[in-house]
Amino acid sequence: IIICLLLELFCGALGIFFFKNYSSNLPDYDQLKDYAPLITTRLYAADGSLLTEFSKEKRIFVSIDGIPKHLINAFLAAEDANFYDHSGIDLLAIFRTSVRNGISMLKGDSSSMGGASTITQQVVKNLLLSKERTLERKIKEAILAFRISKGISKDHILELYLNQIYLGSGAYGVAAAAQVYFNKSIDELTIEEDALLATLPKAPAKLDPRKNIEKAKIRRDW
Repeated sequence: IIICLLLELFCGALGIFFFKNYSSNLPDYDQLKDYAPLITTRLYAADGSLLTEFSKEKRIFVSIDGIPKHLINAFLAAEDANFYDHSGIDLLAIFRTSVRNGISMLKGDSSSMGGASTITQQVVKNLLLSKERTLERKIKEAILAFRISKGISKDHILELYLNQIYLGSGAYGVAAAAQVYFNKSIDELTIEEDALLATLPKAPAKLDPRKNIEKAKIRRDW
């Protein structure tokens, strides 16, 4: 019991140390409240047919109310099952992933190692911070994720994520990805198609169904 208590005190002190050292000079997350993403510009003929599209990032913005619940559930299941319960950081997932990665390291299998970033942390990484793999960036990401969860609604965070996330083949966000992979609008997708799109944030190139159909199907079925 004493050892556990000392361990908890040590972890708490370490957490306070990191928070004090990295919580200053962080980006202002208020800008996320007025999120205005880059979207695709379309040029139509007089008869209403599409002539061409111009875009730096192929994206069709859809509000959270316009995204089908089954598509939302697919992404939550794949990326952050406890999204509506945690405060931006999923401590249980971090512990579980640490144990799993430790076992993988002992086995010499680095390919099965994973991360424990929540959807909120992914929003921070994609919109506020760089994507460099450093401890400092991960600590800042965690601090910002916690603050954002206190200052922005869960639905708005999810809206940011589902419209910003890169899903391969030039598609940003779920609406653009539905068109790229299935030539459908998001409200026309089947459950199987929802699940396939939800596999893509993990590794868009490796899980592209047009290039690696077997890998994509295994992940989709999971």
